[in-house]
Amino acid sequence: GDGDSGGFSSMTASYPASYLAMSRRRPVLLVTNELPAAAQQRLEQLAEVDVRQHRGLSQAELVAAVGDADGLVCLLSDTVDRDVAQAGAGRLKVVSTVSVGYDHVDTSALRAHGIRLGYTPDVLTDATADTTVLLALMAARRAKEALAVVSSGQARGFSLSQGLGTQFTGKTLAIVGLGRIGLATAQRLVPLGFGRVVYAAPRAQEERARVVGAQHVELEQLLAEADLVCVCCPLNANTRGLFDRRAFAKMKPSAILVNTARGAIVNQDDLLEALDSGCLAHAALDVTVPEPLPASHPLVLHQRCTILPHIGSATIETRNAMANLAIDNALAG
Repeated sequence: GDGDSGGFSSMTASYPASYLAMSRRRPVLLVTNELPAAAQQRLEQLAEVDVRQHRGLSQAELVAAVGDADGLVCLLSDTVDRDVAQAGAGRLKVVSTVSVGYDHVDTSALRAHGIRLGYTPDVLTDATADTTVLLALMAARRAKEALAVVSSGQARGFSLSQGLGTQFTGKTLAIVGLGRIGLATAQRLVPLGFGRVVYAAPRAQEERARVVGAQHVELEQLLAEADLVCVCCPLNANTRGLFDRRAFAKMKPSAILVNTARGAIVNQDDLLEALDSGCLAHAALDVTVPEPLPASHPLVLHQRCTILPHIGSATIETRNAMANLAIDNALAG
């Protein structure tokens, strides 16, 4: 998901290598994981910093390693908490996350130690919106069940009455969080025939709403009227557990929920109950808590729940763009 920057901005590298070379030592850039191929090649060729790269760090290892670093490039699977900020205090200048969301970062701890934060907005908008549409169509056309029939060898050919899904013609599309990704998602889905678009957000997004003819409504109205709900908002104190038992009770039994934002926005126990009780027709998730869910988890096994392993931004183009922007942010910081 994408939301307000929270006071942080995406930085652009502006200091030439000659300036950095004047210092008594090269800055150390700690990278917690391997990057996509093109960005990895660039990283390995950086002359202005001493790169120390790992292939995954435990929390204790991250705390131990960051003490010798001037910059940190991390993933959303890394937890940059108060302990990390304290360990880097006095030397660490910047944390650069390869993600648009930064709910895995304790921003107050960074501020307390004067550590800058870089993130990667804009570059993953199209890929994540594409994934949202993919999940919406998979849910509507019961693709999970259809694929299982084929893989089990039980397919019996064409049928007029078996495995029927639904279509979006004339129905109501609902977007929770009309940011960059929310708008891009609506732009892709509207041509599928939706008759109405509504959105819920803390503030009206009039310019974006005009692009897709969307109406700003309260969340309760959105839940009651929507046929497809796409969660595209950031995870914060106001959205954590937003989709719980009370929210599902307000939805149509025929409604579909798609979440490509953050797993913790949906209460998974309540979601399972809603699916079992018929409060909801289908859920399609690219994000869960934890990631990945165990193969034996009831939601993974549920016929009416489609789960992908957080592939929202997983295209060659997007992941390289994200990683390159993260490198830019680290060098600038």
